Order: sequence, then C-alpha cells, then structure tokens
Amino acid sequence: MRLVLLGAPGSGKGTQATRLKEHLQVPHISTGDLLRAEVAAGTPLGLQAKEVMARGDLVSDDILLGMLKDRLSREDTRAGFILDGYPRNLEQAAALDALLAGLGQKFDAAVQLVVDNEQIIARLAGRAKAEGRSDDSPESVRHRLNVYDEKTAPVVDFYRQHGQLTVVDGVGTLDEVFTRIVEAIQRGHEVG
Repeated sequence: MRLVLLGAPGSGKGTQATRLKEHLQVPHISTGDLLRAEVAAGTPLGLQAKEVMARGDLVSDDILLGMLKDRLSREDTRAGFILDGYPRNLEQAAALDALLAGLGQKFDAAVQLVVDNEQIIARLAGRAKAEGRSDDSPESVRHRLNVYDEKTAPVVDFYRQHGQLTVVDGVGTLDEVFTRIVEAIQRGHEVG
C-alpha cells in the first residue's frame, strides 16, 4: 500500500501516519524527518540542503525529490509506504508520479484528512500550550492554513482528477479517525 497523507497543519497526519505504519507494516516517510536525517548523515544531498537552509531559503524540489528517490529505492519500501509532508505542490505531485513510475511502483491513494480551520486552531493552541511551541500560536496557525490552502489544496484536486483521492473526516477520537482511514483505503484498494 503506497499512500500520501494530505491535510492542513494540525489535521492529524503525523499521528495517524504513525498508527497506519504499524497497521500496514510499511515505513512512514516524513520529508521533514528525511531532510534532517540526510543533513545529520552528511550525505551529498544533505550537505546541499544544509547550505540552502543556512541561508534561510527553502530546500528545492530537486533536492527533496533526490532524497525521496533514494529513500523509495530502499528494500523496506517495496511493500509500500506512507508519505507525510510531500507532495506540497502540483510540481511535486507530478514529480512523485514520475518517480514511482520510474521505480516500477504503483501509487494507491491520497488520503485527505479534513478538519475545520477553527478546530485546527483550537487543537494547535492546546499543543502550543502543552509543548511551548511558538509556531502554533493562533496567528501563526492562520497563516500556515492560508499557505496550505494556496499551495497544497491544488494537490488535492490533482489526486481527485486522477481518481486517487480518499477524503476522510479528521474530527473525532484518534481511534475513530484511524478506523475511518483504514476502512476508506480498504474500500479503495479493493475497488482499484
């Protein structure tokens, strides 16, 4: 099972990806974690990324795609994977399609977790208080939600147009949302 998890910041992607990893027995690949690991390991792509980040710039799609290509070429991804944090724009979605085709891997589904913006703001305000995270202030969250809507929402349409989108209500207990995701991907996998 090869999945992409989509959803606004605070929609529960990371939490559900961790649970899905155990359930599906496939790796959870977070591009943020992948980037940090490559930098820490001092790989050629990691060194390029470190230089870019030191300037305060965003890591290019080419560098991220190179890291992703290396990661998806490893043996543990043969049975599938869960991608979290990629693709974030239409160019990345098209590049992921091309990468998987080149690796001879079939993409199964993009799962979008849908949560109302005000609920996300409330969720992240709780996280900010509990963890002392300044990036989860209501103002910062609203900005991140606007950026998400502008940049990543077209990716949702991309997968919808390709018949690969599964939309799941991301509101409820962790178990309720997890059950919805599992049922949705099982239905989609049986049909596809």
